[in-house]
Amino acid sequence: MPHTIALMIESDGPGGAELVLLRLAGALRARGKEVVPVLPAGRVGWLGEKLRADGFAPEALREGRPPDPRFLVRLARALRRRRVDLVHSHEFTMCVYGAAAAQLLRRPHVATIHGADAMNRARRRRLAIRWAFGASQAVTTVSDATRRKLAAELRFAHARIEVVPNGVPVRPGDAAAGRAALGVRPEEVLVVAVGSLEVHKGHAVLLEALARLAREGLRVPWRLAIAGGRGGPEREKLERFAAEHGMGDRVRVLGYRDDVPDLLAAADVFAMPSLWEGLPLALLEAMGAGTAIVASGIAGIPEAIASGEHGLLVPPGDPAALAVALRRLFESPALRARLAQAARERAHAEFTLDAMTRRYEGVYARAAAARAGAPGTPSR
Repeated sequence: MPHTIALMIESDGPGGAELVLLRLAGALRARGKEVVPVLPAGRVGWLGEKLRADGFAPEALREGRPPDPRFLVRLARALRRRRVDLVHSHEFTMCVYGAAAAQLLRRPHVATIHGADAMNRARRRRLAIRWAFGASQAVTTVSDATRRKLAAELRFAHARIEVVPNGVPVRPGDAAAGRAALGVRPEEVLVVAVGSLEVHKGHAVLLEALARLAREGLRVPWRLAIAGGRGGPEREKLERFAAEHGMGDRVRVLGYRDDVPDLLAAADVFAMPSLWEGLPLALLEAMGAGTAIVASGIAGIPEAIASGEHGLLVPPGDPAALAVALRRLFESPALRARLAQAARERAHAEFTLDAMTRRYEGVYARAAAARAGAPGTPSR
């Protein structure tokens, strides 16, 4: 079993893939592994700051215009200096560079893709990631939907791709603190959405659905809080829409929040109206918090939620269908309670950080065994 593992990613803002890497690093270290995070230099810096605060010593490397052979040389040197046994790369850029560096060092390489929608549009990118997959000892995705998409678009063997679902820590929140922070009254139904303020997160669809309910005369008082993660270009548009439709006093578009567990504990409804996703951490956290969920039935979301059992799923980009589902949840506390309890039980059984880490440890062991069977592999 590899002892020193490099965890590499091309971005360092407060997003889902970055949180997976941060949490996986801590969980692997708790299991006795040495973890070497490898991050981009000169960008947001959020992930590096979090890792250093947790006692890690990340390698921050600056990449030029891809392909950048000098970056590859610097990467291979850093991995050799840190005596890395296995390279685990997340997302497109680091998967390509990581596979090449691991080949130079004759170390096993694991490639993980969190979402495939924007990755395979250009032919040169498809060729690059297909080569990286072929050069890796293991390829993983966070959902079966992403696996099917990658296999089809890259013409890569479906059986070579393994699904390792995301997992989240069990972190009880303080509902009273969350509602107090947002100024929510006891009689109001609080809707919480978590995600970057990008078009694909579908927050505009959520606002359209709420505006539709207001026009239809919904009598249940409600408030919406959108925790915007790394931010994004949609903020002004969302706030303007809310003001123009008389919802400005009930809609709060927030920036990055450290109290998301409190917000989820405080929420009566968690909404994820995304247009595309992998297997979103925020959804799993809402499930673990025991919050009633309404979400788009896309990508990996139906793999976590059976509609009507653990939450309500609606077609993406359909404000009318979303409004119907929201009305059901607003008007039925009993339905909210039933769905929330089922979601919590499923999350604690299938989507914990411990479960994810154990699955990755199995992937690492198999990748190391496959690499050991390759010619010219040095002993440690």
